[in-house]
Amino acid sequence: MNTRIMIIVILSLLLLAGMWTCSKRNQFVSKKEEAKAQWQQVQTQYQRRMDLIPNIVSTVKAQANFERTTLEEVINARARATQMTISAENLDEASMQKFKQAQGELSGALSRLLAVAENYPELKTNQAFSELRTELEGTENRISVQRMKYNELVKEYNKSIQFFPGNVVAGLFGFMPFPYFESEAGAEKAPNVGKQLEDMMK
Repeated sequence: MNTRIMIIVILSLLLLAGMWTCSKRNQFVSKKEEAKAQWQQVQTQYQRRMDLIPNIVSTVKAQANFERTTLEEVINARARATQMTISAENLDEASMQKFKQAQGELSGALSRLLAVAENYPELKTNQAFSELRTELEGTENRISVQRMKYNELVKEYNKSIQFFPGNVVAGLFGFMPFPYFESEAGAEKAPNVGKQLEDMMK
């Protein structure tokens, strides 16, 4: 009789452990999928910015004597950034660094373009250019918000797979941490394109 009770207790414990393990695994999958979905939102906003650039470039090109090298910088930086996309399945530190570098180069080229554009009175008063500049500023803010949401979800996921005893289950099923999107030093906030331009005009 005692042996029978012992077997029932052991089987019950194994069943409970199995149920807990499955529950933990499902939690990790859910958090991982949320982080992956948010990464797609980050990339969507970067794509939105890249889609704006041809319109900005063509508007600026209409200014016959606009500095060619500045336009070429933006076009080339956009081409490099377009080639650098990361699937949510392949997020790691190395690919994240390459992505950030490509996007950083594009941000720098865009900033220089907008700064140089201030030297052209026709561009400053051009309605289309003004609207595109405003839309670009809004996109930069959206990028910042989506990156922040991504980092929050990654933090929750990474904590869940690293805390004991969840880390044991995470190790069994091969869950790996996601990299954070860490901005370059001094880039905690999205660039305020409108403010930068106002400051230059003073």
